[in-house]
Amino acid sequence: MKKILDKKPLHRLLSEAEGEHRLKRALGPLALMNLGIGCIIGAGIFVMTGLAAHSKAGPVLSVSYAVAGFACAMAALCYAEFAAMVPVAGSAYTYAYATLGELFAWIVGWDLLLEYTVAAASVASGWSGYMQDLLRMFGMRIPRALSGAPFDTGVTGRPVATHMLIDLFAVLIVAALTALLVKGIVESTLFNNIMVGIKIGVVLFVIAVGLFYIHPANWHPFAPFGWGGLVLFGHTFGQVGRAGEPLGMLAGAAIIFYAYIGFDTVSAHSEEARNPQRDVPIGIIGSLLICTILYIAVTVVITGMVPCASLDIKAPIAMAFRQVGLPWAELIIAVGALIGITTVLLALMLGQPRVMLAMARDGLVPPYFAAIHNKFRTPWKATILNGAVVCVLAAVLPLKILAELVNIGTLLAFLVVCAAVLVMRKTHPDAARPFRCPWVPVVPILGIIFCLGLMLSLPTVNWIRLIVWLAAGLVIYMTYGRRHSALRQKPLQADHKPSDSPP
Repeated sequence: MKKILDKKPLHRLLSEAEGEHRLKRALGPLALMNLGIGCIIGAGIFVMTGLAAHSKAGPVLSVSYAVAGFACAMAALCYAEFAAMVPVAGSAYTYAYATLGELFAWIVGWDLLLEYTVAAASVASGWSGYMQDLLRMFGMRIPRALSGAPFDTGVTGRPVATHMLIDLFAVLIVAALTALLVKGIVESTLFNNIMVGIKIGVVLFVIAVGLFYIHPANWHPFAPFGWGGLVLFGHTFGQVGRAGEPLGMLAGAAIIFYAYIGFDTVSAHSEEARNPQRDVPIGIIGSLLICTILYIAVTVVITGMVPCASLDIKAPIAMAFRQVGLPWAELIIAVGALIGITTVLLALMLGQPRVMLAMARDGLVPPYFAAIHNKFRTPWKATILNGAVVCVLAAVLPLKILAELVNIGTLLAFLVVCAAVLVMRKTHPDAARPFRCPWVPVVPILGIIFCLGLMLSLPTVNWIRLIVWLAAGLVIYMTYGRRHSALRQKPLQADHKPSDSPP
């Protein structure tokens, strides 16, 4: 037990990110902020707004976004402190290794692998919905068998056959972005910067035009499902749905929470930042602040334009503009949404291989995934594997299941980082902190409370899925990771490294 709780020294974390095995430092503060914005604004606005407002919260979803944003702000300040202290790949996994020990690091890392992969699959599913909607505007349709997952969940929460085979567009976009990510971080961020600029323009367009079509009557009742949604020891404080799931403002905040994980992606790229001690905190806090304001504004506008019960689940904003008689605006929004969701998918698929890279460096997963391409300086093997898994999930699982599965993993990672700040302040009070989380211990404690509260607001089935995933991970850790941990092995020889380039 003592060995599996060993912590990784800060100096070792920093030394392992040097030399020929490190990633290319090519990102400045604007690029990092754009990565955050690119990941945050997308599915949260263009997809999850419809799902959460329609069946979870109603117009009070704007408050749900504020609550989720506040919880994220507490976690973001903790992330910023760690990212400046330990500017290496791995995000929350790396921070947990330095403060809580190897076992907790494995739990967080395994959880992050699920978080990024399933989030990417859900975003790919939403991208497919908007792409099909865009084609319909031009009178084109793909065969129904290729337009979605083979099953969905009905009103009772049970699987229902859709008479479809595969979500083809979701597979195609994931495959294309995987190839781009293998090519290089500079090319990927240049593409992201261009797409983010277009996306912000479309979001501002939605707000500016939609303001003229707001009918205040659509905001009444403001909280049709109530203000609750918290579940504690099996008891739901507030309304419940037909399948027993919690409803209300807090339930809405819980289900849209994953829309904010973009700042987590920024921390995963600390090793690729030119000046991580300054640039990463700017990227994390700046992207979160901008996106929270835009989220609240768009939600207020959309729920005021049409009744929440009429919002489309897969393409809510485009459909809202169609319902108020603005087909020309619908086309602009559909194109902007497609671009916006593409950047989210890009950022999520950038983050997961970096976590896997950090775990492979530590010996907890096979060294195969630590391979850095000689020419492109990217974790190419981990990127290809992640792309393949995301393709499969996006092809066969419906959006609702994917969205609910990822949230609890995100919240768990944020909770651990908040706790890790408290631990590190106690165990390493004199460590260099280029950025310090303010008002410690108040901010980390608030982050823990809010994240735990939102976790408790998720349906019970999410907890079951998380426990099953973590149990499977613990089996892998005890049979492989514990035995191959680099922390307990002799230092690697200088000439021993994983394969650096494809055959």
